[in-house]
Amino acid sequence: MKIYLLLFMLPFLGSACTPSSAPQPLSPSPWAKIKPGRYNAAILVMDGVYNTELVAPMDIFHHTRFRDSIRAMNVFTVADDRRTITTFEGLCLIPDFNFTYDSLPPIDILIVPSAEHHLDSDLDNTRMIEWVKNTGATADFVLSLCDGAFVLAKAGLLDSVQCTTFPDDTRQLKKMFPQLNVVEGVSFVHDGKYITSAGGDRSFDAALYLCEHLYGKHIADRLAHGLVIDWNLQSIKHLAPGKEQR
Repeated sequence: MKIYLLLFMLPFLGSACTPSSAPQPLSPSPWAKIKPGRYNAAILVMDGVYNTELVAPMDIFHHTRFRDSIRAMNVFTVADDRRTITTFEGLCLIPDFNFTYDSLPPIDILIVPSAEHHLDSDLDNTRMIEWVKNTGATADFVLSLCDGAFVLAKAGLLDSVQCTTFPDDTRQLKKMFPQLNVVEGVSFVHDGKYITSAGGDRSFDAALYLCEHLYGKHIADRLAHGLVIDWNLQSIKHLAPGKEQR
């Protein structure tokens, strides 16, 4: 009986949410997500990425396509492999693009969510850091959530701007990258083309702020309304260009 049961289960073994060593085909083509005339917003994903920092910008930016008369966003994920990504909380997803050998659309907005090992082993991934460095240099905006700031710092993108990160990790960010000007006690910092966020549910603040920056208050208010978010930029403690810290 046990042998028959094992034979019955064989087709299902390996179907659990665990990374596969073999590349997985992209079907349907991720290029189907890329509509002309829109901003291309790429979200960097890897094993251990945190759900909130991933989903917050994805939710907000995806909903721009339902607003009239704006340059909406194409939102897609990128990784250094096509293997299934498992988030810290156990969500499984297959990246849209592999940045190591796929042809990618030009990236206007680079989003770096936080991941479990952004303070240690991920920073030793030279291929990923180099891609972030090169992509961030040409993107119009670079957005980090929570400890995603460590990746930007390792790539040398934050050396000349003010930035922030997860509140409990600001001291570590200063220690690892003493050249940085790290701001504490804010939801997000926008300096130049870089927006760095404290993360968690504050990730929605940073994503909505970028939309308000690009599209104006009315559009940001409508995006927030559609997701039942109580959005009022004036009430959020942040640092932005040409403004005093709130």
